[in-house]
Amino acid sequence: MAGADLPDAPALPEQLTTDLPAPPVLQVIHADDTLLVLDKPAGLLAVPGRGPDKQDCLSARAQALWPDALIVHRLDMATSGVVVMARGLAAQRALSNAFEKRRVHKRYMAVVAGEPGEASTEGGWQTIDLPLAVDWLHRPRSIVSTLLGKPSVTHWRRSATQSPVLRTGMATRLELEPVTGRTHQLRVHLQAIGHPIVGDPLYATPAQQAMAPRLLLHATELKLDHPVTGLPMTFTSACPF
Repeated sequence: MAGADLPDAPALPEQLTTDLPAPPVLQVIHADDTLLVLDKPAGLLAVPGRGPDKQDCLSARAQALWPDALIVHRLDMATSGVVVMARGLAAQRALSNAFEKRRVHKRYMAVVAGEPGEASTEGGWQTIDLPLAVDWLHRPRSIVSTLLGKPSVTHWRRSATQSPVLRTGMATRLELEPVTGRTHQLRVHLQAIGHPIVGDPLYATPAQQAMAPRLLLHATELKLDHPVTGLPMTFTSACPF
């Protein structure tokens, strides 16, 4: 009847009205019977940390789909980009050996504070050769130390394309190629030459940290020979900044 009050709609079951968490995201670049290549987002741990709030991580997400997935190398929690994982112990040994023997080529993109000078060398590459050690008094930081540090080498050059999100002169986009793989190597080396990575909560000044909502460091490319077929493989991830 027109104008009559309608009865209240029945309440939905509680399980339907409660917001459910989104399933964990896992961006897969490549997967086969020997290795996985994943695109890690910034803010996600590579392996579990201490405490129940640090159990969600890249390795756990991968192992939910591939129970035999094993870590070979890591990216810092704040760093995004390409990560390779092994499937099974034999693949882990082969890939770990390739990293140890420096047969894996890695390239990163970073936005650093200031404007590093151009190189006169062919290709524009410059080298930072400074030994690094753990800063035991200020963990988890690392420091340059000629006394206690391990040899650490980074090649870098200015990128042909600059970041559209930062004003010219305040920051510069660089391509980075680490020869060694020390803890926080790229971050400490760039701070040591006076150009910390923008958004770095450990090595940049407060003003440099405030220039971006995250650490502007991304693993864009990883090259290796497949541990079974021996074929050269290149994996890439587009820089998000």
